[in-house]
Amino acid sequence: MNLLVRYWWIIWLLGLLVFALLRIPHGPLAIPEVPGGIFDHQAAGSAAEVNRIQQAWSEAGLLGHARWGMIGDFLFIGLYGIGATLGGIAMRRTFHTAGLVVAAMGGIFIVTDYAETIAQFIQLTSMQGNDGLARLAATMQPIKMAAFGVSFLGILALLVVRRMRNRAG
Repeated sequence: MNLLVRYWWIIWLLGLLVFALLRIPHGPLAIPEVPGGIFDHQAAGSAAEVNRIQQAWSEAGLLGHARWGMIGDFLFIGLYGIGATLGGIAMRRTFHTAGLVVAAMGGIFIVTDYAETIAQFIQLTSMQGNDGLARLAATMQPIKMAAFGVSFLGILALLVVRRMRNRAG
């Protein structure tokens, strides 16, 4: 068995660690003008709304938090997504269909979250909203959130079932 597939859980857990650490730069972005923080930027949907959010962050001195948060997101997406995909592949021997679903959701998460974050990062670094990029990010947000949820809960469920089978067997 491929070494990466065998030790998928290390990559997956590193991704979750980065996700937890991202609360440091993302947390302060939730200000009264932008109560949803980074999620509001993802779901903005228009250049005007992106500009409003970025202006509010700029006035609050939070652009550095937003930049570092998005840079950290790139690392998180890769680690978590690859770990989830490899985890699904590793578990497909025991849980064929469920393993394939988890692997597919990991791949969908990578594609949709990178598309969303790249669109956000371009707008943030240029300090200029773009309707097309804002719509792309807003379209990708619910898809990537669903893919994350299914892959995360799927891995946890498969680990629990595998543990229960091992104890019973």
